[in-house]
Amino acid sequence: MAVLDEIRLRARSALWPIIWALLLAYFSYHMVQGDHGLLSLLQLRAKVEQAHTVHAALESERAQLDARVALLRPDNLDPDMLEERARVMLNFAHPNELVILE
Repeated sequence: MAVLDEIRLRARSALWPIIWALLLAYFSYHMVQGDHGLLSLLQLRAKVEQAHTVHAALESERAQLDARVALLRPDNLDPDMLEERARVMLNFAHPNELVILE
């Protein structure tokens, strides 16, 4: 009986540290692996960086298109750009010209 009582006493004294260790392990796991954990944060930061890269590329493309559009404005009309657009839109070329489309 004394052995059984000793086991019960030690089990009761070890119960709370075991519960706290399990709770700590549970929350630590979900802090790293959970939906809002550290790994998700790293993936989200990578997606944000990728979005910034795409945004920069689109801004560059937009700046190029704005420059081409500015050449066709009535107050600043570029004759070469007007001729290029007219040839493309009307599908027109002189018989002795070689057309290279970009």
